[in-house]
Amino acid sequence: MNKIVLYIILSLILFAGSPASSGSTGESIIRHLNIASSINPVTASFIEEQIKTANRNSERAILIQLDTPGGLDTAMRDIIQAELNSTIPIIVYVAPQGARAASAGVLITLAADFAVMAPGTNIGAAHPVAIGAGNQPDSTMMEKVENDAAAYARSLAQKRGRNQDWAEQAVRESVSISAEEALELSVIDLIADNTKSLMKQLDGYKYIRAGKTQIFHSSDAVLEPVEMNWRQKILNALSNPNIAYLLMMLGIIGIFFEISQPGAVFPGAIGAIAILLALFAFSSLPVNYIGVLLILLAVVLFILEVKVVSYGMLAVGGIISMAFGSLMLIDSSEPYLQISRAVIAATVSVSAGFITFATWMVIRTQRRPITSGQEGMVGKTGEVIEPINGKGRVFVHGEDWQACSDQPIQAGAGIEVVRVMDGLILKVKATETISSMEKIEPKED
Repeated sequence: MNKIVLYIILSLILFAGSPASSGSTGESIIRHLNIASSINPVTASFIEEQIKTANRNSERAILIQLDTPGGLDTAMRDIIQAELNSTIPIIVYVAPQGARAASAGVLITLAADFAVMAPGTNIGAAHPVAIGAGNQPDSTMMEKVENDAAAYARSLAQKRGRNQDWAEQAVRESVSISAEEALELSVIDLIADNTKSLMKQLDGYKYIRAGKTQIFHSSDAVLEPVEMNWRQKILNALSNPNIAYLLMMLGIIGIFFEISQPGAVFPGAIGAIAILLALFAFSSLPVNYIGVLLILLAVVLFILEVKVVSYGMLAVGGIISMAFGSLMLIDSSEPYLQISRAVIAATVSVSAGFITFATWMVIRTQRRPITSGQEGMVGKTGEVIEPINGKGRVFVHGEDWQACSDQPIQAGAGIEVVRVMDGLILKVKATETISSMEKIEPKED
């Protein structure tokens, strides 16, 4: 009887905790993604993954709430490819008020089955920019890139029945328009204040799949917010130029500290991890490698300051090299790809101060007299306890030592250690002018 009751209780608990208890099924769910960042490999992977999952579960639609300044062309194309190959409709909603769909965001919006914007938002400025290692491509190459992007934008607008001429202008002329203008020019389908209004207005809209017209029903749909997991959030945050720069500087400081103070281990380990994370972040940023080399040169100059006495000139050169390298690190005119000047100023100041302090401490340690080991015995004074005539014994630093000297020294005389010889024999010299070969005769009255 007890087993039956226990079984019933467990069944009720499992039933109460199951997703079915919410009253929604896969067919009534609209997966809601909120993208408020640049378009990078992490966001592209997240959106692709969610579109595939929603299609596999036969969900009603995917709603991508978008607020982006743009991003990488390759990441954008991955997202658009997932949009175009989706069997369920894709809704791109530029929101909240004040948001934008710029650069890559324009084409992602054009590729959606339903393009919607909130009041007070804007769309446009999709002209491609050079992303590379500091070498600007020639005009012919940029013309090819521009023509390719313009043709791609036109094809997306044509496929979704949107304004092809404006799509091309957004690429070639970087035009940007408000939500009201976008609706008037047939760039988008709707303007909605919020998701509730969006769902209400979209009910009954038509879209095409496999050459057939489908009717979208949203009156009974349930929005299910989906967020990135912790790993994706961390990787997405690393794509921020300011965070990538701070990680690189942290890594450099950690490596420098490990080199200047061998055996500390922890700073070196943290520095290596930070450098690897920074390299990952820089893979999605327009890095100028001249800037990277200038920063590395700064590290070399700081290390040389420890080894070479330059009275601070190498350290000053390192600070200047680090400052210029930081300013040149990101090679792009796009504001969202720039490192904040305030971040650069603060980071260079703190890093330079720390490295200068660490260098000063290392130099101070190197110049400090040795007080332990064999080298620490040199210069110590003591007393002869067994006359030295070639060899003898002395009392130095609280211990008895075998000793030798170039001149005989009598017992009780003071000595100074000259060096430590093989076999732990101390070579000493007399600190008094009287040696064992001289004898002071007492004066007679």
